[in-house]
Amino acid sequence: MEKVYFVYILASDRNGTLYVGITSDIAARVWQHRTGAVPGFTSRYGVHRLVHMEAFSDVDEAILREKRIKKWRRAWKLELIERDNPQWLDLYERINA
Repeated sequence: MEKVYFVYILASDRNGTLYVGITSDIAARVWQHRTGAVPGFTSRYGVHRLVHMEAFSDVDEAILREKRIKKWRRAWKLELIERDNPQWLDLYERINA
């Protein structure tokens, strides 16, 4: 079975504080953010709504994509989110169903 890596964006609210990350277990990682299991930026700023994710089969591609998105202007990140998730729905409910 091939491993899948996810680049994801969390938001505190629509147009709120954003966080970009990478993981091989999206459900578990978002749960950690949501519950504050790992102290840090997301728990401090209430960033726990999964609003964007992309899947990669190559970890190097995923890391490169995460680094690029992190360097983007905020407006570009908002455009990326709104292109695929215009209502800013919490995608965690879809992956954890």
